[in-house]
Amino acid sequence: MAKHSDTSWKEDHPSTLLSNSVQKADHAVKQAMSHPEEELFGQAYNTISHAENALVSAEQQHEHMDIVQQNKEQLDLMKQQLHEAEAQENMEDQ
Repeated sequence: MAKHSDTSWKEDHPSTLLSNSVQKADHAVKQAMSHPEEELFGQAYNTISHAENALVSAEQQHEHMDIVQQNKEQLDLMKQQLHEAEAQENMEDQ
């Protein structure tokens, strides 16, 4: 079995994958909030869903739980912000 370098191992670790997924979701949510369009809301929800899958995987490892918890809280906040932005956009469209 090939050895991973320290960098490679860190890149593949579930908590790192979670952090990367949360960063991507954060970017997508900010884009949807800046340019409230149905397509961008859909993309933001998809990236959040991907981050939630990464969260489940990271939680199952029971390692770096402080990082996992921080990312979970950030993800929860993003979901709330996205829901509020989408609700605001829907009210303005009426």
